[in-house]
Amino acid sequence: MTNSVNKAPDTGQTLPDLDTSPIELLEKIKREGRAWDELSEQYGVDNPDPPWRLSLESTCDALNGGYWNISALCETKEDDRKPEDEDRKLDALERRQEEDELVNQHYVDIPFPERQLLSLAHSMIRHGLIDEDDLAKHMKVVEKRLN
Repeated sequence: MTNSVNKAPDTGQTLPDLDTSPIELLEKIKREGRAWDELSEQYGVDNPDPPWRLSLESTCDALNGGYWNISALCETKEDDRKPEDEDRKLDALERRQEEDELVNQHYVDIPFPERQLLSLAHSMIRHGLIDEDDLAKHMKVVEKRLN
């Protein structure tokens, strides 16, 4: 990977070089997945937010703080919270800029918040925070539980 930078959409700031190439698993989800609007209507759910929305936002917050040690989230004082690995932190502004770039390149036709979820997964895979195969395994566990 080169040390080049990309212009952040509409901010004038630069982003570290991000591998924005398609990810097979996420492309499959994009093709075959169903949006919450469709699912909620099918199952008669009135809530406009998908049940996973809070988890998505919490994941973004946790990435911003770098708190990969789950027990650190329970510490009462901010000073006592220590990220397990500072390199596993993803700044909120950088994440949002990456999200904008990824949406523009891959997920523009996907409704919100599904496109935010796909963009976050894309960033996490490219930053090495989760492996594509591990994500696929977790998805199979959830699918089995739901079906």
